[in-house]
Amino acid sequence: MKLRDAVRALIAGASLMASAGVVGCASAPVRDSASRHVAQGRTTVEVTRDGDRWTADYRFGREAPIWAFSRSELIAEVRLPWRLKQWTVETPGVVLERRGAFDVLRATGGGSVPREVRIAFTPAHAQIEAGYETLAFTTGAVALPTRQFDIFPVDSEAALAAMPEDLNGVQVGPTPVVTWRDAAGPVLLGGERLDRAVTDDGNSYVLFGQVEQVDGERLTTIMDPALPAWIGEQVGGFAPRVGDWYTRRLGRGQTDRPTVMISWNGPTERITSMGGSVMPGLITMSFEGAGVLNPTAEMLTVSRWFIGHESAHFWLGQTVRYEYARDAWITEGGADLMAVRALKALNPTYDDVAALQTEVDDCTDLSRDRSVVTANQRGEQRAFYACGAVFALAAEGAQARATGGDWLDFLKPLIDENRRDGVLSREEWLDALTEVSRDPSLRLDIERLLDEGAPDPAAVIARLFQRTGVAFRMEAGRVVLV
Repeated sequence: MKLRDAVRALIAGASLMASAGVVGCASAPVRDSASRHVAQGRTTVEVTRDGDRWTADYRFGREAPIWAFSRSELIAEVRLPWRLKQWTVETPGVVLERRGAFDVLRATGGGSVPREVRIAFTPAHAQIEAGYETLAFTTGAVALPTRQFDIFPVDSEAALAAMPEDLNGVQVGPTPVVTWRDAAGPVLLGGERLDRAVTDDGNSYVLFGQVEQVDGERLTTIMDPALPAWIGEQVGGFAPRVGDWYTRRLGRGQTDRPTVMISWNGPTERITSMGGSVMPGLITMSFEGAGVLNPTAEMLTVSRWFIGHESAHFWLGQTVRYEYARDAWITEGGADLMAVRALKALNPTYDDVAALQTEVDDCTDLSRDRSVVTANQRGEQRAFYACGAVFALAAEGAQARATGGDWLDFLKPLIDENRRDGVLSREEWLDALTEVSRDPSLRLDIERLLDEGAPDPAAVIARLFQRTGVAFRMEAGRVVLV
């Protein structure tokens, strides 16, 4: 789904650089008066657009020498902080800078950051590594991810340096309460136009400006009017079909009537780009490049796979999510294989073997002498998708041997058993593999690639496939699916 995550198109010979979406789970946004949510010690933010001027006014809940942004992902490929390019601190004596894995606010003279800080910013689309992106529309409308302004206090440089990049296991306190206003008129949040929207620990998008919202029987769409027409037709026609197929196979997903928000970044020459992410009830997509202007057979296949992957996250990513960010292989690789199986079921001529060969090749390259779980630190998020799909393919092989089933048959009980807590952990996934295969050595090889990598990953993958019945042959040390 994203160029930022470097997920290549899962069809033979495709030149598309696509990325599979990030997934987020959070409580529903609050939309009410400020008096309802203001509490002592809670940080608040007012995000305002007034013509061409955008500001974010922070009122911090306590004093601290450092305030760090919890969503500090980098721009893909160049691996530079997007926030430092788009944001300017207007409050004297405060600087915005990069410290380790985090963008931070810090007082220039030492001591505490002032309790009130104003930031001016110019929102722009940038392809972010495994993060939620600003969407820019040709109408001048802009959609901002609600978690973009999340910030937390840090008491020292040493404490900041000790924090894990993904904040797993770290209690950073409540997220800020954010108020959203546009001098030009109401903003759109959760399908409602509001004079003032308020989010409290919600994971969504707020739309400033006008883009037509079309409420259909199965989908609500918000599409850039300059978007190539065939893309909207594909979304409107294929997304309900693939959603129905997933529902038949896996039961109820997080939503049966999602909103799809699609932006268009123009027909840039020599670019073919699709990006996307999934939030509760919402799929966002961004398209760019001359390569997506025309609905060639190849592009139709890629777009359907893209829709299939994003839609899969309403089950694997929203109904159940991973426990730690390092376990993103569970949802991303799993959604990759879900999309491949859906496309094959809905179009028997689809070349699923070629699509999965790309996964095997990429996993081999990206786990050679380096672990999958640290891929995010290297900007190699593609490892989560490719190796996750390889592990899912092995699980599918074990399921086929045991019951004649496929990947979704392996996945369904894991989703059903974890609907209540909403978490599918690494241990639960690997335990299920051992149970269906009756071979505890499988998890050892998977854990080796996850935690260490291997000098010859192809040999490890070949052992996995041999013991689970996945058809392949070896060609000059390469695992080739047959």
